[in-house]
Amino acid sequence: MSGPGRMLNVLVVDDSAVVRQTLTTILSQEVDFRVSAAADALIAQSKIARERPDVIVLDLEMPRMDGLTFLRAQMAIDPIPVVVCSCLTVAGAEHAMRALEEGALSIVTKPRIGVREFLYESAVALVDAVRAAASARLIGRPRGAAPARRAEGRGTAGRGSASPAREAWTREVAPSVIAIGASAGGTEALRHVLETFPEDAPGAVIVQHMPETFTRAFAGRLDSLCAVSVREAEDGALVRRGVALIAPGGRHLRLRRRGDGYDVEVTDGPLVSRHRPSVDVLFRSVAEAAGPRAAGAILTGMGADGAQGLLEMRQAGALTLAQDEASCVVFGMPREAIARGAARFVVPLGHVAAALLGSSAPADAAQPRLPLDPAAAR
Repeated sequence: MSGPGRMLNVLVVDDSAVVRQTLTTILSQEVDFRVSAAADALIAQSKIARERPDVIVLDLEMPRMDGLTFLRAQMAIDPIPVVVCSCLTVAGAEHAMRALEEGALSIVTKPRIGVREFLYESAVALVDAVRAAASARLIGRPRGAAPARRAEGRGTAGRGSASPAREAWTREVAPSVIAIGASAGGTEALRHVLETFPEDAPGAVIVQHMPETFTRAFAGRLDSLCAVSVREAEDGALVRRGVALIAPGGRHLRLRRRGDGYDVEVTDGPLVSRHRPSVDVLFRSVAEAAGPRAAGAILTGMGADGAQGLLEMRQAGALTLAQDEASCVVFGMPREAIARGAARFVVPLGHVAAALLGSSAPADAAQPRLPLDPAAAR
């Protein structure tokens, strides 16, 4: 959707005049953004009827029509990429999870006015989220359709649910730890992958670009759907079979060797590759701590976060994968990893889980010709 000289029309929908002004000011600093605003969902619908935006930045708690109702209606009529801008509350996180199920691509937090550092990092996250949304392809399940929940409960979910290509993977050396990184579009991609994991899958460590507070709600949502236990990572937590640990929003996650196993370190620190948590931080630690005993995958998302870390994992002997373009909502992160020679195999989303649980490729897995031109990934 974007290109040289192409202006991106962004519509900010929020009932707070201060928040509208702040978001509009941040976005208007981008020379290729044309920003308009609406004080509620009904006004937004009127503006969309006159000029269709490329991206909508949407508040969820508004008078007259709430954001979820607006989102559901818009996705049914004309799917437009939506970035949810929500407050850091438990209720806000729960509503944001529902918005992701209804078709929103990502979540950013409302800037804390007057807190300079937070405002800067909020601006980085907001601009990146809007650019990712502008380049997204709204693919996969029909928008507005919530994912089907498993009726059989924990202990049986995931059994027999692997892709047909699963048997083609030769399990010569099963990984002792699995690392996954994702960004825009990644919440549904991760759901798809983790739902396929059996209850005794190797321990997993995951970075999904998402703000603080929201990652706990996201982990809880996945935990209710998957055979493996999904938790927000805590400092010092052991990496165990049947458990997937998700980096807390706003904190970096690192894998550490602990005797014959592993635990995780959750730390503060500056943005790395424009993110905290950063996929690069996680993958580099996995390369150092687990080396050839690890498997890693980079899923849908914009930018380059994770590409260098995945390369270091491959150089350390780990099995490394990138999601293929056809199944990505945003191909930026996988494309950058492929361009750097970080991905041993490029596979569709439906084969990622089977690939991570095995050690060699099925017949239809693509082996990228390397090195590719790095300029092609930008």
